[in-house]
Amino acid sequence: MTKRDAIFPAGRQALYEINRYSAAIRSGDLLFVSGQVGSREDGSPEPEFSKQVQRAFDNLAAVLKAAGADFDDIIDVTTFHTDPENQFAAINEVRLKAFGEAPYPNWTAVGVNWLAGFDFEIKVIARIPQAS
Repeated sequence: MTKRDAIFPAGRQALYEINRYSAAIRSGDLLFVSGQVGSREDGSPEPEFSKQVQRAFDNLAAVLKAAGADFDDIIDVTTFHTDPENQFAAINEVRLKAFGEAPYPNWTAVGVNWLAGFDFEIKVIARIPQAS
């Protein structure tokens, strides 16, 4: 059995150890990133919603970077929202900046009623670029 190839961003591994999960798992040239939330360095939620979304994308960027990837390498996105109808505009503003120009990755948005004190979460699958 092959051992999991876990990826952790610099400076945040303690939060993953406390909760016993990996930030991402590399499998071949695919990267499966755990849900990223708008947590501060101490793990607490960013209180302002738009800043929470931006911080979730920043946390995602750190995980991607640790694996040698970036937003252009993302192929699948799933987001979780506690109030999708009222949150969509703020999320879309950050999302469109992060993903730039078309073609965009595919995206599934899911409304939920609990995210452990957060209001937004994003998880992705990315293809890790081959070193040249």
